[in-house]
Amino acid sequence: PNTFPNSFTIRGRNTVYFPIIAASMNYQTDSVFEFQVFGLGTVAQVVTGNGVFGEYFSINVGFGLSVAMGVHVGGKVSGAHMNAAVSFTMCVFGRLRWKMFPLYVFAQFLGSFLAAGTIFLLYYDAIHHYCGGNFTVSGPKATAGIFATYPAPFISIYTGFFDQVLGTAMLLLCLMALADQRNQPVVPRGEPVGVGLLVLLIGVSLGSNSGYAINPTRDLGPRVFTLMAGWAMKLFNVHYPCNLWFEFLICLT
Repeated sequence: PNTFPNSFTIRGRNTVYFPIIAASMNYQTDSVFEFQVFGLGTVAQVVTGNGVFGEYFSINVGFGLSVAMGVHVGGKVSGAHMNAAVSFTMCVFGRLRWKMFPLYVFAQFLGSFLAAGTIFLLYYDAIHHYCGGNFTVSGPKATAGIFATYPAPFISIYTGFFDQVLGTAMLLLCLMALADQRNQPVVPRGEPVGVGLLVLLIGVSLGSNSGYAINPTRDLGPRVFTLMAGWAMKLFNVHYPCNLWFEFLICLT
């Protein structure tokens, strides 16, 4: 029989034992690592290729497919949240124990951080060739956006906040609808495709203002990595990290 919970849950009257906790964290890290490697790899290919190897829609498709594969990787064991906002929501609705929340967030952060390092190594020569070794956050040859999301220069702080509130709210609303057995859930075993199409839909409709991170751990891990890899502290100044801070605030609303 299956030892692990089937969907978004790790709860019940019995103690959550260490092997289950370890397996859940491992699969959270694996699923995030997989989806970030494919997603960030798509962005790196588009940016460093100057549009020859794809365009904005390629990024939307890449992240949609990568999230679908991430659900395949960790969905059966850990729920494949891959997103601190999703994990927080599952705790609020009683589908995940609160004691598991920091563990899930750490596992997601670790997967994102490792994925950013992997893509940096894989595309280091291409990035260096593209920007001449000058790692910048903004400007015509900016490369920090390969790893984390940044608002367009014309976006106000208020628009940025609304952008992240709306994007994250639509993500969570649709995820809950896809899993609601009392309503009209996605067809059995079709969850990965449904979630992937949802991320693609958000990207093509709500993505241009701030890059539709809608995910604190997806953004924080690569942002910390780029800080360590040579990009400036501008990564964390007042304007550029609005996505990151807004996403953490949205998790609490």
